[in-house]
Amino acid sequence: MFNGACMFHKKINRVSEQVQYVYNILMPHPKMIEFDDRMKKLFDEVDTFIEDLYGNMYTLHPARPARGETANPEADGLFNIAAVFTPGYGSDLGRGYLIDVYMATLEKVNEDIRQKIYETAADKVTELLPVHFPERKLAVLRDRNHFKIQGDFSLGET
Repeated sequence: MFNGACMFHKKINRVSEQVQYVYNILMPHPKMIEFDDRMKKLFDEVDTFIEDLYGNMYTLHPARPARGETANPEADGLFNIAAVFTPGYGSDLGRGYLIDVYMATLEKVNEDIRQKIYETAADKVTELLPVHFPERKLAVLRDRNHFKIQGDFSLGET
């Protein structure tokens, strides 16, 4: 009986060590969480701006909630505008955050209009970067057919 209890505790300790290891890998640094939160606020502002300008141009996808029906602007309305990190393999500029503009419609979107919306979103990101990240040198650059946020993504001293 005693030997079984010791084996049980050894297994618990081993599982506890494994859980701590996974936690250390998956749990982002607090400065990264803060950076992501600020980026989310910036892109929520861009989403609102683009929805105001272009939100009535196309019919909303039937499975998508109307603008303002959810607590998250990413999940409703015609647009989901977000920053997606890329390590930059195959890119002319390297790593950065791609500006992703998704339109939730079943209609065919004219390429010129799509490009204009994309450029307007990139211009708004350029305007808001110094507001949300005044301490960082960040810029929006064109990388082939994408716009990308580039610059200082360091976390400082960790």
